[in-house]
Amino acid sequence: MSSRRLAVYTDYAYTIREGEVYAERAFALFMMAVLAHAAEGTVIGRLRPSGGQARYRLGDGVSFVALPYYADGSRASSLVRAFAISFRRLWRSLDSVDTAWILGPHGLAIPFALLVLARRRRLRLGVRQDLRAYARSRHPRRRIVHRLADILEWVYRMLARRYPVVVVGEGLRESYSRGRAVLATSVSLVADADIVSLTPALEREWGDRLIVLSVGRLDAEKNPLLLIDIIGALVRADSRWQLTICGEGPLEAALAERVVERRLDEHVQIRGYVPFAELREVYRTSHVFMHVSLTEGLPQVLFEAFAAGLPVVATEVGGVRAAADGAAMLVAANRVPEAVSAITCLQRSPRQRAELVAAGIRVARAHTLEREAVRVATFLLDGDG
Repeated sequence: MSSRRLAVYTDYAYTIREGEVYAERAFALFMMAVLAHAAEGTVIGRLRPSGGQARYRLGDGVSFVALPYYADGSRASSLVRAFAISFRRLWRSLDSVDTAWILGPHGLAIPFALLVLARRRRLRLGVRQDLRAYARSRHPRRRIVHRLADILEWVYRMLARRYPVVVVGEGLRESYSRGRAVLATSVSLVADADIVSLTPALEREWGDRLIVLSVGRLDAEKNPLLLIDIIGALVRADSRWQLTICGEGPLEAALAERVVERRLDEHVQIRGYVPFAELREVYRTSHVFMHVSLTEGLPQVLFEAFAAGLPVVATEVGGVRAAADGAAMLVAANRVPEAVSAITCLQRSPRQRAELVAAGIRVARAHTLEREAVRVATFLLDGDG
């Protein structure tokens, strides 16, 4: 592996606790696995002045460049102030960097990318989802946000025609097909050792309790309220069904209200954020994984469900079909009857469950954390330009 010094920038917030830097999102685990292949690693991101969740500690030997905190990245005024304060700090941080991986597109990713070029450092881009679809789902009535998202997406695609880009999923590979060099990856957090063997996965009992599991941010684009409609229909047909929801976000209160309105308190458990280390056991004690997003790049939760030996039902959006690779039952987005029918089919057909579980384990083994981190690190550090 190359000895180049690598920096990674994402629009994430970090927290310092007892002198250690922590990330709030599990994607930091993937970043750390990539940085492990560089001689020196640097993480760049917003530092919360107080509060925040200290969930994933950045590894030893990794430097952290703290940028000003802002709460709302959709407001241009916040981004302008943040960049004005960040400029000198970023300029100095690039003294010890050879290659910068800038994940976007969003308001600060583009000026940061231009700053990298001004310092004559190697620029690599990263894209995790279609910003245009995300903006329209998150802010359906803010047309100015939609237009800004369109502009940012266009600028990022123009940059990608000259500088290599890592994209998450085959759907984004097509969007960036005119790029100079494009690597489609799967952001998997599943280590080789985390993948269950087929026999115990098939021996999972479908008895007195049948648990549907959903994991993800409780945001509009993730469509979590639909889960309550789905479990309601399942319970009306069979009272053994239960729903476990793991995740946090702005729709958490609305989700809880809908549970009460539908009188499903005894059938729905909203667990909030569950750290990845604990989440593995939740997967392994469930029966079906349900993914209901309206827009996706490539959901890492699919690989987590596959690795746990869970049959998966997922909406066919973004890069989901390519990621599932025949290992999931795909349904149209926002269609309760289709989702209920698919889950019921899995309940009644052990053979179909077994086929999906076996296919899922094969997909998980092909996209482990170790494999994907090596692919991305090699692309970032050893490529030309």
